[in-house]
Amino acid sequence: MRRHLPVRVAAASVSALAISVLLISTGAASAAPGSAGPRPTVVEPSDAGGPAARAVKIVSDMSTAQQASNVVMGHIPSTDPAVLSSYMAESALGGFILMGANIPADEAALRAVTASLTVDPALPPLVAIDQEGGYVSRLPWDQFPASSVLKDRPAADTAAAFAARASLVARGGANVNFGVIADTTADTSSFIYGRSLGADPTAAADRVAAAVTAEEPFVASTLKHFPGHGAAPGDSHSLIPRTDKSLEEWQRSDALPFVAGIDAGASMLMFGHLDYAAVDAQPASLSARWHEIAREDLGFDGVMVTDDLGMLQSTGIPEYADPVGNAVAAIAAGNDLVMTIAHSTPETAGQLAAGIAAAVEAGTLPADRLQDAAERVMALRLERAASGAVWAPCADCTPAP
Repeated sequence: MRRHLPVRVAAASVSALAISVLLISTGAASAAPGSAGPRPTVVEPSDAGGPAARAVKIVSDMSTAQQASNVVMGHIPSTDPAVLSSYMAESALGGFILMGANIPADEAALRAVTASLTVDPALPPLVAIDQEGGYVSRLPWDQFPASSVLKDRPAADTAAAFAARASLVARGGANVNFGVIADTTADTSSFIYGRSLGADPTAAADRVAAAVTAEEPFVASTLKHFPGHGAAPGDSHSLIPRTDKSLEEWQRSDALPFVAGIDAGASMLMFGHLDYAAVDAQPASLSARWHEIAREDLGFDGVMVTDDLGMLQSTGIPEYADPVGNAVAAIAAGNDLVMTIAHSTPETAGQLAAGIAAAVEAGTLPADRLQDAAERVMALRLERAASGAVWAPCADCTPAP
């Protein structure tokens, strides 16, 4: 499994946005007053094998039920640390996604929320957030430029903005940002237009690569919504957008920003509920063919995650009415992590995990597919934990001009 190593963003680009943070970690030097900005430190694990090798060992010692819990990202709407801590302790989930209902009034309170999600400090979960900026912004204190502005500016501006944005995410205690829109469209009526980093795939690709490169030193950067929402009209929150675009047409257009983001080292790739009928009758999130394209043709070897599976239920299509069935199908198709938000109760994520485990026991989901998914998720959890870094505001730091 390829390691996505952090790439340092030019300090001048970051300092231009006047970020002042302090890196606090065992053995790590803190930023000096007046410094140019955040300087991430990566502490290698003590064993020579690294996160991937350690993940294989950890997962091999897990039960099927434990492996299944590791590949589910859950959510409950609360800012109560005690409630959140209990939820994660009881479910043993591999991840949690922060939504608006999880965001308190200020950053200090957010750190209390995110800290409560970690049961074992040596193995924190993947704590994700949709912090695109602009139209989709969970953090009210994120005032950095967003896609609506960046799409008309040079890629260097995107790098600076996303370095700043990722530092806010990391400072708040999240380690994954579902924040890089790789969808492209020239249709101004599309709901994804204002969130896209460009209408032209080539120009958008440069900005996507810049965003990923800037984010990775701070958090696991995520490309979405593969294979591209722009080509398929409609909002996947309530229906399954459809396009007849061929694979060859896709490769020349919508694929370009995803290719650029993958080559830049994105840790995660989010699959959309999108129907590219000429490629596969199944929506991409449940399509083995699209997962094969991402792995084999594009060379992505990070964590593949579904968009919210509750969106499939929201379509009202009977075929997708069973959330457990959707989760099993998603893992079977090649996803490593399934996410549940809409229509969820505190019990839903656990039910998905139990259903995945039951499918393995029944032989309808290959055990090695679940094991591979669990290893990828575990490796990313370990990789994020290995930095040993905790980002927090630096009261003594002077913002750079």
